[in-house]
Amino acid sequence: MKEIRNIIFDLGGVIMNIDFKKTNEAFSVLGLENFGNHISQFHITDLFENYEIGMIDDETFVKGVSALFEKEVNSEDVIAAWNAILLDFPPQRIKLLQKIKPRYRTFLLSNTNSLHHKEFQQRLYKIFGVYLEDLFEKTYYSHSVRLRKPGSEIFSLVLNENQLDPSETLFIDDTESNFSEAIKLGIQVYHLKPGEDITEMKMFTEKVG
Repeated sequence: MKEIRNIIFDLGGVIMNIDFKKTNEAFSVLGLENFGNHISQFHITDLFENYEIGMIDDETFVKGVSALFEKEVNSEDVIAAWNAILLDFPPQRIKLLQKIKPRYRTFLLSNTNSLHHKEFQQRLYKIFGVYLEDLFEKTYYSHSVRLRKPGSEIFSLVLNENQLDPSETLFIDDTESNFSEAIKLGIQVYHLKPGEDITEMKMFTEKVG
C-alpha cells in the first residue's frame, strides 16, 4: 500500500455527530409514525434521494414530506423535524482537521441536502467561526454535484478534479456500504465503526499527535 497523501472524509457520523432516531422521533411527535421507512443510514426512497441530489428544491421537498401526513402540518415544524438529525461538531475533530490540513490534501464528501447544509454551516460558524470550506481543500455535497455515494461517479469526480492518485487516497466513512465503488477505483477505505472517533485513528495519533 502506498503512503496516504489524500484523505476524503464523510461528514455525518465522522466529523459531525448525527442521530437518525432524533428525526424519526420528531416526525412521530408531529404524527408521522413511519418516517424511518422513507430514509435511514442504509436506504432512501425517491423523494429523499431526489432532494439529496439536488433535483428538487427546498419548497418542493417540504411539500412532499408534508404530503406524507394525514393532516395539515406547518412547514417550519417539518423543517425542524428534518434538521433534528443534526447534533454537534466535537471541538477535537475540528482541531484535528485544522492540524492535518498542512500535511494531507483533505476533502469532504457528503450525501446531504440544502436544508441540512444551511443548518450545519450556520452551527459550525456560530461555535467555531469557520465554515467547512475553511477546513478542507475542497468540499463535495451530493445536492450540489447532483451525485451521491455509493455511486462511482462521485468518487471519480473527486479524483479527477483534484488529480488524485487513488492508491494514495484514503476514504473515511461510517457507512460500509459506501465503499464498494471506491475500492473498485483503487481508493483505500476505512470504516469508522460506532464508538470510534477520527481523533483516535492510529495514522493521526502517530503522525500528527
